Amino acid sequence: MIDAMIRALLLLLLLPTSLWADPSFWKNEFPKTDFSNRTIESWGEILSGGPPRDGVPALSDPEMIGVGKVELPPREPVIALEIDGEVPRAYPIRYLIWHEIVNDQVGDVPVAVTFCPLCNSALTFDRRHDGRVLTFGVTGKLRASDMVMYDRETESWWQQALGQGIVGEFAGDELEALPSWMEAWGVFAGRNPGGLVMAEPDFPRRYGQNPYVGYDGRARPYPFFTGEDPPHDIPALARVVRVGERAWPMSRLADGAVLTEAGVTIQWAHDQASALDDAGIGEAEMVAAIRVRNADGADLPHDVMFAFAFHAFYPEGEWMLGE
Repeated sequence: MIDAMIRALLLLLLLPTSLWADPSFWKNEFPKTDFSNRTIESWGEILSGGPPRDGVPALSDPEMIGVGKVELPPREPVIALEIDGEVPRAYPIRYLIWHEIVNDQVGDVPVAVTFCPLCNSALTFDRRHDGRVLTFGVTGKLRASDMVMYDRETESWWQQALGQGIVGEFAGDELEALPSWMEAWGVFAGRNPGGLVMAEPDFPRRYGQNPYVGYDGRARPYPFFTGEDPPHDIPALARVVRVGERAWPMSRLADGAVLTEAGVTIQWAHDQASALDDAGIGEAEMVAAIRVRNADGADLPHDVMFAFAFHAFYPEGEWMLGE
């Protein structure tokens, strides 16, 4: 059963698109945004996702607690962030699915850990940009079904799946992506017994529950997405491993397989629960947890996103089909 919040979002699609195809409609929400500066071709590319600005509340300076104090289902997914010289950190998807952005500080590095459920896109960015430390929130807007973030300092809008500014002072700029990856909680905890985990936020949310029940099994994304299907007969909601502007279909990675192509090594590390399948995230169907490294064995920034999103944001991208 689709969550009531999602039903409300879908009803918004019945409203005239002119309501959100004109930036004057958004100026009350974003008075500091420079709408005269943009990289997108048409305002019609941006749709309301339903909640207003900060209706999906991003988190800042989360409480972190020791691994030994946390009990989660062992296959439940977390975003792992391991910065050299710092204690490894895990950000449970059970929280990010409701908040989408966590602004944190890891040693000297200010980071934004992000997750867009509609694209399955989980990316971590360095929040330092143009001599400032930015703090990110959720606009409540979608482009190609992907979250549009904003920074509170200039109210520029940023495309989460790209880490690129699309509207405002920083339109055309790019955030630095940091290596992070989604993996099973039990694997993170076993590798990092002295690690830290984001504690449960103090918000009235059904943490551990998935508000997008059955999304994995859809033939098409929600109607927020109106773009083309991926090429090569790849299902729209098939997961792909994106590194730069290349995408490897997950179907090429049998259980335990390792692929080395184009200077990148992709490994099926273990199984983890999908965040977007069952009502209870910990009880969901298993999907692959992936590690991506370069020739020297160092972790690389990457994404495991749905195929429709890769095709939308990288229309000239290379599909690594192994043919």
